[in-house]
Amino acid sequence: MASGGSGKSASEGSTSTPSGNLQQRRRLSSVCDTCKGKMQLVADLLLLSSETRPVMTSEGVAVADTFDQCRDTVIARTKELSILTHDIQSQLNMGRYIEVGDRLLEMADLVVSLTERSAHAAYLAAVETPGSQPCLPGLVDRYKVTRCRHEVEQCCGVLRITPLPDLTPQLLLELSQNISTNLKTLTDISSLASERSRDRFAKEQFKLSVKSMSTSGTAFLACVKEVKTQPSELTRNRCVLFSAALVQAVSALVGFATEPQFLGRAASISTEGKGVQTAVLGGAMSVVSACVLLTQGLRDVAQHPESSSKMADYRERLRNSACAVSDGCTLLTQALRERSSPRTLPPVNSHSVN
Repeated sequence: MASGGSGKSASEGSTSTPSGNLQQRRRLSSVCDTCKGKMQLVADLLLLSSETRPVMTSEGVAVADTFDQCRDTVIARTKELSILTHDIQSQLNMGRYIEVGDRLLEMADLVVSLTERSAHAAYLAAVETPGSQPCLPGLVDRYKVTRCRHEVEQCCGVLRITPLPDLTPQLLLELSQNISTNLKTLTDISSLASERSRDRFAKEQFKLSVKSMSTSGTAFLACVKEVKTQPSELTRNRCVLFSAALVQAVSALVGFATEPQFLGRAASISTEGKGVQTAVLGGAMSVVSACVLLTQGLRDVAQHPESSSKMADYRERLRNSACAVSDGCTLLTQALRERSSPRTLPPVNSHSVN
């Protein structure tokens, strides 16, 4: 989302003036909150969920056809993640807070992609085991619509808490584009659900929910545009005012869309399948947890001056988090290759008692 226009801002942000440095730190702190929320939400929905379902793209097809495809993609992305975490530390050591924020946004997107494919790999491996049954798709994909709701809520939250001087044209553009994208996704999903539903009330309610969301979205985005062209506390307060209506409309639509009758049936997994699934999801969770800790460490550094007595501890914690990311990637890779948790595998030289 934000990395598209960040190259320009990075070249403009080379200033080392105290005020410029402070604004860059505040921006990095905000990016940390955004990335942490995104990674945690996806982990909650895909890794900690009690249901076993495939992970679909925005076009409604599975993120991969086979377990091997998922495994190879995830392993490749763990290598990319290692490069990014190293780059983040290097940019931070040089005091390039804008570049750190840009790399962090890339890292969050990479972790989301890695998590999605890990969850899908876990599903595919689990349903391949004897005694397991695949899921029965419904009219709505709960993961996709819930993520959309979160993205909209988060963007509106950024507008509410960000001081007017920090609401730059670039940030406003990023926020409005992200909201528009998520509203379109919700509209497409709801329209398709309305067409396919056999229930008269559901057909009409999906249409009415989209209409309500669309109207609220149009009014809100008009306010965002006004802040961009005429920045003032008045125009900013209008954004806050109309964001509440949008969040409420989106929440109502998603609440309705995720009623059980629209979600189909989760997969039925055997005991063996649950073991495979737990191993892969556990490896992915190790990666996400470490990346969240890394993000928290960056936020601590961004919120305190270099002269702070705690800065050495913050930077040490950051290095430890980066090491944890590497360890998590190793654990996930092993789990995917072995289809079991390295933590539960017998030692290499062990012998069966039988």
